[in-house]
Amino acid sequence: MRQLPLWKPLLVLAVTLISLLYCIPSMLGGKMPSWWPGWFPSQIVHRGLDLQGGIALLYRVEIEKAVEQTTENLIDEIRVVLRTEHLGHRSLQRIAMDTVELGLGTPADQDKTRQVLAKQLPNFSLTWMAEKTAFHLTLTPEYKKEVGRLSLDQAIETIRSRVDQFGVTEPTIQKQGEDRIMIQLPGLDDPGRAKGLIGRTARLEFKMVDEKGDLDAALAGRVPPGDILLYGEHVDRKGLKTKQPYLLKRRTVLAGDRLTDARASIDQNQYNEPYVMITFDRQGARKFGQLTGESVGQRMAIVLDNKVYSAPVIREKIDGGRAHISGSFTPEEAHDLAIVLRAGALPAPITILEERSVGPTLGNDSIRQGLAATWLGCALVLLFMGFYYKGFGMLANIAVIVNLFILMAALAMIQATLTMPGIAGAVLLLGISVDANVLIFERIREELRLGKNPMAAIDYGYDRAFITIIDSHITTLVTALVLYQFGTGAVRGFAVTLIIGLVASMFTAVFMTRVSVALILKNRRPKTLSI
Repeated sequence: MRQLPLWKPLLVLAVTLISLLYCIPSMLGGKMPSWWPGWFPSQIVHRGLDLQGGIALLYRVEIEKAVEQTTENLIDEIRVVLRTEHLGHRSLQRIAMDTVELGLGTPADQDKTRQVLAKQLPNFSLTWMAEKTAFHLTLTPEYKKEVGRLSLDQAIETIRSRVDQFGVTEPTIQKQGEDRIMIQLPGLDDPGRAKGLIGRTARLEFKMVDEKGDLDAALAGRVPPGDILLYGEHVDRKGLKTKQPYLLKRRTVLAGDRLTDARASIDQNQYNEPYVMITFDRQGARKFGQLTGESVGQRMAIVLDNKVYSAPVIREKIDGGRAHISGSFTPEEAHDLAIVLRAGALPAPITILEERSVGPTLGNDSIRQGLAATWLGCALVLLFMGFYYKGFGMLANIAVIVNLFILMAALAMIQATLTMPGIAGAVLLLGISVDANVLIFERIREELRLGKNPMAAIDYGYDRAFITIIDSHITTLVTALVLYQFGTGAVRGFAVTLIIGLVASMFTAVFMTRVSVALILKNRRPKTLSI
């Protein structure tokens, strides 16, 4: 006790000062004064959905649509394989969500075709339909499960990218089960726009207009094989909107997965209308130039989520890999469209299963009640410790306050989001931290009653209580780690608060108070202790 290395008080001082520096930005709500140096910490602890209001959405990813798209993509793949192996076929079409029918010209090609397809397409099972002279290629159950898992992961990343570009701070986006995604957007003031941004599939396709097809017959329900009937929107000079039908070739000549950038801009030449400029990668630019070069005089439709935005006539070959999407956009719609195109298309449509809004009033109530509980808990604990343990109790109180500073500083460093369970964890830590000091102080009192002198009683008290404190902290820490590993959302937030607080408690309740006592009693021989 009498020999105190200099590094110990310096470490306590450094940890306290650094914690204070990291806490100040959160105390000021991120509005730092002009004199605050730029190299000082500026991270703040963000408030969660339950503290500042916002919106919580539960989406379901339509995995069956992703499986259907995978099967659709198989058609082009089979066509390439057959062409490469010089094998003919009579028909090739998707007949079910996960099955493609390949009709052969003659049964004699059966063995060679089976051999080639089995080698090139291992994720599909082959069934010979003798009566149709055709193969049925069906996705294996394992591959369908893999498609579902990848689709869910890709949807989460795409949504995260869109939300980040939209400007929502500290969103929570996580998977639930095998096909659901939970999204929490704190502080959002325009939930309708956010839902439109998140839920849009954003599948961009370029399709050729079937100029020779009979549009009237298609409107009557007789769509030619290989074609598809889609609609666009026409706005006249009076602003009246009408549906414009288009008869398009079903085959997509170029898809939006070749985009590298999308930016909203204003057309200065035509009524200052917003539009979205898109840029292709090298391969996409080459293909776009080739397509426009081969299709001069024809119309190419720009289709987004099965809606035709425009179908301009190609006047000349377009090099440079750039095109623009025009329509009756507002500036916000053009901006949001650029965001979803930059973030990429969702692998499958998503549908809202649950929508829950937390209003600002409820958020303010939560803040007020949470802070009231925290301050009341702190006040009662501090009063008890100061009254019951006197001078040592005041030391414990300082340690508790520093413990809270360390906790808030750590949350700010890792950019954590504070929720009501997090506040509950902080209040719980007050009790844990004080309980450690109570163990120490009771041991010291016990040693004093046994007749030891004050300095020896302090040493024995800390040494004997240390093992008990370590045991209790480790068991609680294990519980918190389990909560973090298997919990989600607010439960994880509670676990993070608990883990950080337990480590801080060991530092403040044991190390810091002992160093403080050593500094106070240095070069003194007290006959009694204020405990």
